[in-house]
Amino acid sequence: MTGLISLHNSLFRSLSDRGDLLVPTLARLVFAAVLLVYYWNSAALKIDGSIFSASAGAFGQIFPKAAEAALYDVGQLTLFQRVVIFAGTLAEYVLPALIVLGLFTRLAALGTIGFVLVQTLVDVAGHGVALGGLFDAGQGLIDERAMWLFLLAVLVIRGAGPVSADRALRIA
Repeated sequence: MTGLISLHNSLFRSLSDRGDLLVPTLARLVFAAVLLVYYWNSAALKIDGSIFSASAGAFGQIFPKAAEAALYDVGQLTLFQRVVIFAGTLAEYVLPALIVLGLFTRLAALGTIGFVLVQTLVDVAGHGVALGGLFDAGQGLIDERAMWLFLLAVLVIRGAGPVSADRALRIA
């Protein structure tokens, strides 16, 4: 039994010693593979010609009840709604790009965590999506978003890793 424990410890000690290098880099790679295109496609749906011109889809995605009441007429957007749509669209382009590049990664991941929380609130309160529950047999919205938040929390805690703009610029 002692030999098995020694083998286990020797195999995994070297992996553990490399965790500071591997974990943040892998977290950014997984983010790029799973969420980068998701957010960029979502942002593209919110634009009608330019980033300053919100689409009816953006109105419906972010303010579903107000959009329905206005028959999806973007001409009826309030200034507040226009600013929120613009900021959300900009965030969906910029924050994922910063994470993938590893530039200001901790701030970008923290901003994306806030974005995911707001996105989840809109999905549940605005669109009536069931949140679901943790520790049950189903795969609901809360399960998906918990995984996203964990991935982003790794980046907030560990930073971008060795292959990043942060490392090149010596940003902590």
